[in-house]
Amino acid sequence: MSKDRKERKANVIEVLNKARSMELYAVHQYMNQHYSLDGLDYGELAANMKLIAIDEMKHAEAFAERIKELGGEPTSEKDGKVKTGEEVLAIYEGDAAREDATIDAYNSFIKVCNENGDIVTARLFERIIDEEQAHMNYYENIAEHIKSLGAVYLAKIAGTPSSTGPSKGFVQNGGNQG
Repeated sequence: MSKDRKERKANVIEVLNKARSMELYAVHQYMNQHYSLDGLDYGELAANMKLIAIDEMKHAEAFAERIKELGGEPTSEKDGKVKTGEEVLAIYEGDAAREDATIDAYNSFIKVCNENGDIVTARLFERIIDEEQAHMNYYENIAEHIKSLGAVYLAKIAGTPSSTGPSKGFVQNGGNQG
């Protein structure tokens, strides 16, 4: 393999590992939020948070598989420290902002893939951006409901079941809009 090809693969592996670490962080953050929301008896919100965490886990795994295909070593490090004890509105505003930042990052990663001649990885990022957009839309929608309806909206959610059972993830489950 030529030095140029090795460098191009290394550049793509680097952004894939950055994306994987972002996804691993999201899994940890969203599962923590799932437990918090479930503890507050907001079962429907907790269930959807768990489904989104499952989507993020699938993204992390897809990135790891691509890294391995390219001959790299998938990272196991998460990109950040999990925030705990957040207010419900702060959860959804923060997660919407996180998904927005992820979409921006992945768009820049697509450029790296294209510059290095890797359309396969670019397409992987494009597919995952679609799912991150669905997550962001959901988070923004819930944040808006909480802002406009406050306690009335949260009272409507209180006492709903949180059991998700076996799951395909949020996006594959139809992206419930809350």
